[in-house]
Amino acid sequence: MRQQVLLCTGGIGSGKSFVVRALRELGAPAYDCDQAARTLYDRDPELLAAVVRLTGPDVLDASGRLDRAALADRIFRDRDLLLQVEALVHPAVLRDFAAWRAARPEPVVVLESAILLEKPVPPETYDYVLVVTAPEAVRVARVVARDGVTETQVRRRMAAQWSDAERVARADFVLENDDRQPLLPALLQLLDKIKQDGKN
Repeated sequence: MRQQVLLCTGGIGSGKSFVVRALRELGAPAYDCDQAARTLYDRDPELLAAVVRLTGPDVLDASGRLDRAALADRIFRDRDLLLQVEALVHPAVLRDFAAWRAARPEPVVVLESAILLEKPVPPETYDYVLVVTAPEAVRVARVVARDGVTETQVRRRMAAQWSDAERVARADFVLENDDRQPLLPALLQLLDKIKQDGKN
């Protein structure tokens, strides 16, 4: 069976990253798209050059590295520019993921992303979609405690993302992460199913 890619996604506060850590413990290595996007500017000269051409050289610091604060200030005041930068970053992340995946011998690898499901990506990028959900009140409470923000701020972030219903409509698996149900048995069953009837 060829290697299978499980895209793990979920809204803010769903506990997606906790689930991914559990999958790692069960032997499925994971690639974090958000973390990769933050580090690729330093590792991918092609990406950095393209962003500088788009946004101007003043997003670089004195040493020629990306000034992330300057870039954030620029793109979050200009949605069109944000979308153009994202259009550069996402293909770079997918290239990096492809190289990472090729070096992994495991039968199942995990691709962790909050937003990849919303983006147009090549169909071979992933084989299965796992959506992590949780009751809205639980999600809000988690983010308030984790980030030290207000409930209003959390709900604003949630409103900017896809709804659970939109994600679930694209899911092969749905995992309710409400702190009441044991996750490991469900994840073991999920990994076994993927290994047994992987899409070929």
